[in-house]
Amino acid sequence: MPIVEPSYRPPWGLRNGHAQSVLARFLRRIPPSAYTRRRLELPDGDFLDLDEIIQGHGRIAILLHGLEASSQAPYVRAMAATLLDQRWDIVAMNFRGCSGEPNRLMRSYHSGVSDDLEHVIADMGKRYASPALALVGFSLGGNVTLRYLGEKGIAARDQGVTVAAAISVPSDLEACAERFKAPANRFYMNRFLRCLFQKVRHRQELFPSALDYDSVLASRHFHDFDGRFTAPVHGFDSAQDYWTRCSGKAVARAIAVPTLLVNARDDPFLTESCHLLEEAREHPYLHADIPSHGGHVGFITLRGKNGFYQESRVQAFFRSQTGSPHHQD
Repeated sequence: MPIVEPSYRPPWGLRNGHAQSVLARFLRRIPPSAYTRRRLELPDGDFLDLDEIIQGHGRIAILLHGLEASSQAPYVRAMAATLLDQRWDIVAMNFRGCSGEPNRLMRSYHSGVSDDLEHVIADMGKRYASPALALVGFSLGGNVTLRYLGEKGIAARDQGVTVAAAISVPSDLEACAERFKAPANRFYMNRFLRCLFQKVRHRQELFPSALDYDSVLASRHFHDFDGRFTAPVHGFDSAQDYWTRCSGKAVARAIAVPTLLVNARDDPFLTESCHLLEEAREHPYLHADIPSHGGHVGFITLRGKNGFYQESRVQAFFRSQTGSPHHQD
């Protein structure tokens, strides 16, 4: 307990993790969300852009996107629409530099930026009279969610967090970095690097003497990039030091808020160690739902209102843990 018996069954022809990972992006038909953007100024002089839908429900779901995505990612907007139906207000967090405007500092975001999430949580408590909070993180954002929950333990409840979910989480960063070196993942690796290099070039313009930028821009995988950029910029000794200190797996046993983990065994980015089955086996709060198929932030069903398992699964989990508020006419 609580390892969940998976209920996800993929449609015929979608039992391939790569197909799920790629097609999910094109099969989602989500209209633009009616976000209101608000800028949260941070103590270090930087900022986070928050995209909000506040309807006065008294409870807020904070959504965290994946690597080089944003609040506009289709999977974020789909989760926002699903939880709005369950009468959660929405705050979709853009990590530093991911809102369409470069951030101000040399530092960026990474898989362990739980301090930025904590600033958002504290801001919610001040701004909206201590609402009940939920966290939903995807991929990198899922790891940030697990890091925050594990680092805070019971204190997360004191900050208002009542329930959480994490989807397709690379909670063992070193193992996942190694996985990305596989030839089958070269397409994804190159895509991520192209996006990351754009941010590196912006920093090169603003801070020309801060790094050996030629070396960073010659990176071919995460071993290179995290060792040459992520680690030195964010105060880690090496890529391995960053991965060790920021993996969600390392703190998962300390989670003290009901938390759902949904990973697919055929996720091309993840390893078996990311599924946290040993951590969840006797855990009172961590619920591991690990279906055989689903790819990376895929879980296509083509059935029902949503057409994707992750939305309906998170909706059901949140309802089971918190109930649903009464509708007011």
